[in-house]
Amino acid sequence: MRAQDVTDTLTMALEASGCDRATVYQRPRLLSDNGPCYVAGGLADWLSDQNMEHTRGAPSHPQTQGKIERWHQTLKNRILLENYFLPGDLDRQIAAFVEHYNHRRYHESLDNLTPADVYFGRGQTILLQRERIKRKTIEQRRLRHRRDAA
Repeated sequence: MRAQDVTDTLTMALEASGCDRATVYQRPRLLSDNGPCYVAGGLADWLSDQNMEHTRGAPSHPQTQGKIERWHQTLKNRILLENYFLPGDLDRQIAAFVEHYNHRRYHESLDNLTPADVYFGRGQTILLQRERIKRKTIEQRRLRHRRDAA
């Protein structure tokens, strides 16, 4: 694959994901394993143009890649449940999974927020709103309990 083809593919992927419009407050980096696909000159050129560094995880050290490997496992488990007869069917299913995973599915490690809520800075507002609802609910239950006990 030519370097320009790699650059074009990466640019299209960034535009499709919306990452080209994201505001980044720290310098991004690419964390990868030592796979042969990450040796391409086109990738190195693109990373240089983006002022990004390429960090490689230690060989035989899966913890470094743990989050993305877990995400891949979850995707595969969901996708492999059905048969796909057209490439478009598979593309739609993957897109639906990504939408669900990022915008609908609550993640326990993110205080039961979605990744999109955290990424777009809505997390703290949502957590404060949940806390207000919780306090109000507890107060209503106490009042109801006192009323019923009287």
